[in-house]
Amino acid sequence: MIIASAASALPKNEYDQIVLLNALKHYWGAKLDNAWFIERLHARVGVEKRHLALPMEEYYAIENWGQANNKWIAVSIDLAEEALTLALQRAGIGPEKLGAIYFVSVTGIASPSIDARLMNRMSLPVNIKRVPIFGLGCVAGAAGVARAADYVKAYPDQVAAVIAVELCSLTLQKEDLSIANLISSGLFGDGCGVALVAGAETGCTGPRILATRSVFYPNTEHVMGWDISQRGFRIVLSREVPEVVEQHLANDVEAFLGDQGLTRSDIGSFILHTGGPRVLEATQVALGLPEGALAASWECLKRTGNLSSASVLLVLEEVMQNRRPAAGSYSLMAAMGPAFCSELLLLRW
Repeated sequence: MIIASAASALPKNEYDQIVLLNALKHYWGAKLDNAWFIERLHARVGVEKRHLALPMEEYYAIENWGQANNKWIAVSIDLAEEALTLALQRAGIGPEKLGAIYFVSVTGIASPSIDARLMNRMSLPVNIKRVPIFGLGCVAGAAGVARAADYVKAYPDQVAAVIAVELCSLTLQKEDLSIANLISSGLFGDGCGVALVAGAETGCTGPRILATRSVFYPNTEHVMGWDISQRGFRIVLSREVPEVVEQHLANDVEAFLGDQGLTRSDIGSFILHTGGPRVLEATQVALGLPEGALAASWECLKRTGNLSSASVLLVLEEVMQNRRPAAGSYSLMAAMGPAFCSELLLLRW
């Protein structure tokens, strides 16, 4: 199983963090009686710029979840087409080679799903197996790559596309002034990530996926996710997230690597979901990593914010395009998300 390429697409509406902060203060108006607090939160999330699905002024006209979801559908198709086209170009293969599409998202819903609409938009082969996945949140990008690896292991002459689109700005709740929503308003952005996973018989080149592992943490549903109401998605974001990372990740990684005859010292690079500053710091502490080991994740967080499931695919793209490890070295690709759970992949370059 080989990662043949990774690519991303971001909405053209790019804003500095300070511009978005001032817009949010205006958006909430008199309801926001602790403006100093949101200013402090936004200053601490490690984000300099974010891309929004829509021009900023258009958000004021959205009155309900249905309108927001229709925007999600339209923008998701555009971004998915752009990112998939680039990924195919980078891999040097045509769309006729695709045997499966894994589409993941947690910020909107559609039936027919986005992958079906993309089939029509790009005239993809009618025999592609489509697997739309909803609900995994931030872990879904890594989980999608792992499931695609399972697929091409069974069909080694095929290529599977993993497409993650998250338009977090369209889930913002005007009535919700909870700490979780204030944090998410400064942390999450919009974008799409794609990875192409190729079977051993395709002739594609790239890092090999040697092993994968999923880990579920019982009775942690309250840590992260959505409360869904008539107004749409209301963020659930517990302060326990970094604690869960510190409690579980190191043991999970050690057990996973140990089963492959490796230790953490054998891993030369890390491709980790951006999370946020506290999550990245907790990860560095838990895994005992040196300064700079998560530079690719910090860089992607700074440029785009947290893109939920798409984030780890943007980090993968950053590593493959700009920070490619030495031939023969190992990488750990990982993400964590609602349930709470983690997904781990061992790569060799």
